[in-house]
Amino acid sequence: MLGHQQIAAATRIGMLTRERDTTTACAQALQELGRALPFDAASLLGIDPVSGAHLQIAGVGYSAAASQALAAEFVSTPWYANVVRQELPRSISEDADDPGTRFRHGWFYAERIRPAGFRDGLTGALRHQGRLVGLIHLSAEGADVYDTEARQLLASILPALGALADPTAHAGGFHELPAGAAANLVTPDGVIGLPGRAPARALDDEDFRRLTEAFTLSRGQRLRALWPVGSGWCRVVLQRCTAGPAAREAVLVYEERAELPYGLSPRELEVLTRAARGQTNQAIAQALFLSPRTVHSHIEHLLRKTGCSSRAEATALAVRDGVVRPAPEDVEYFVEREPG
Repeated sequence: MLGHQQIAAATRIGMLTRERDTTTACAQALQELGRALPFDAASLLGIDPVSGAHLQIAGVGYSAAASQALAAEFVSTPWYANVVRQELPRSISEDADDPGTRFRHGWFYAERIRPAGFRDGLTGALRHQGRLVGLIHLSAEGADVYDTEARQLLASILPALGALADPTAHAGGFHELPAGAAANLVTPDGVIGLPGRAPARALDDEDFRRLTEAFTLSRGQRLRALWPVGSGWCRVVLQRCTAGPAAREAVLVYEERAELPYGLSPRELEVLTRAARGQTNQAIAQALFLSPRTVHSHIEHLLRKTGCSSRAEATALAVRDGVVRPAPEDVEYFVEREPG
């Protein structure tokens, strides 16, 4: 029967899923787990969504390098398939229906676990929103430490640990995304899909990918813009975030279908963008291969459409509301930074 201390520890682990600092929360989760279950070493591993490698998020008694090396070997064994397949975590000491499948009789235990001084262990697969996102492994120096009750207790905690290990569950602003927005996380190593979200189609555009790279280099916090996608337009947002404790810094990109505001034409939007970055009519004319008179006409039209009384008011509106279509070299003019 579970004791009060075990129930309290499991409850506290569940509450840690609300924390924004997931790296610290994962370390605290292992501390709480140590109050509920005995172990001499433990490793919380997340699956890198780009490479598929298991990365240690938090550990006790295992270095990150050792834990990740062991995980890389373990996933190639038949015992890994058993762990993933079963809802109740597997322990080294448990009896299997087929003696030939007992972990204690295998090479991984004989060559990796036993030489490290561990005689029992407990491994559970971590899932979040139906996806496999990592592993939790506990090691004990004593034999027969993890009985059925211990396995059941860990099973009850696995959903919370899965939420902590999922790199897509903690991206800044992810839970605040508009309901119908398409979204991705963009990391230096690749693009990560978000569960339940269509991919952001703007990322299919090479110019937009260059804009994303420029935003990343700017160290800014957010960039809002309008971007042509397919036969229409989208409002797009690029937001700096961290893709979970097991992943690297990332950019959250999301988009929603939208008409150009104020009835602006694509050319008027382009002129407004250049005016908002401080270009004169002459400079805009040269950049767009237009006559200064044509640029002046575009300015007059967009002032009338936006209801602004001056060029300065229109450019302030463009910056404030993200009514711009910036090029990569324009990012510094429109990126939003944290105060201070």
